[in-house]
Amino acid sequence: MSTPTRTKRIGMIVPSSNTCLEPQTYRILGGRDDVTIHFTRIPVTRIALDDSSDNQFGRSVMREAAQLLATADVDVIAWNGTSGSWLGVDHDRELAAEITAATGVPATTSTLAYLAAFAAFDLARIALLTPYTADVNAAIASCYAENGIKVVADQGLGLSDNESFARVTEDELRPGSLELAAARPDALVYLCTNLYGAGLAAEVEKRTDVPVLDSVAVTLWHCLRLTGAPLLAPTWGRLLG
Repeated sequence: MSTPTRTKRIGMIVPSSNTCLEPQTYRILGGRDDVTIHFTRIPVTRIALDDSSDNQFGRSVMREAAQLLATADVDVIAWNGTSGSWLGVDHDRELAAEITAATGVPATTSTLAYLAAFAAFDLARIALLTPYTADVNAAIASCYAENGIKVVADQGLGLSDNESFARVTEDELRPGSLELAAARPDALVYLCTNLYGAGLAAEVEKRTDVPVLDSVAVTLWHCLRLTGAPLLAPTWGRLLG
């Protein structure tokens, strides 16, 4: 008699004011029963380029959250936030290494997931759509440039209150998405795990023939990849299947 395949368990550290990534992650998974997602939260309410904002992403609070997730015997732990995109990739690499050292569990972040996707799909030129302010977008573009990724066009919605990001509708995202896709990037990137971009992926890809990468979908894709589980349906981004 064959041994049943063990369900994969993915642990995710969530910004406290994020109301998108948990429901969106489950929507993306649909009726799958080969993987379960387990969440814990850390205090994050504001995105800006200052010490008060940066201190929300301290390693000690991340480590404590990861240790809680590890008690659920998860197969991978992800910091499901994009802060490394402006704090620096080394910040997230060190964070992932520290989580693994503290828990014995493989770890990643949304930023590291994007870099893995860029490498896997040979993407070097992206268009960037975020809810953030212009200075945060500029810091992201600089960080990506240091890692061989050129931001050829970008738009930010000028928001800094993290809770407000999830209130942005698909209708509000659509015009900017189409405008950015007109720059013919290798991919259009929705950068923020509290932004409902994944539901637009199939439509934008069909209308523009530009691949779409959404932060919630990309982070889940990378976690599935690390656990060896099947990947995503193409409706959430044709590259992620």
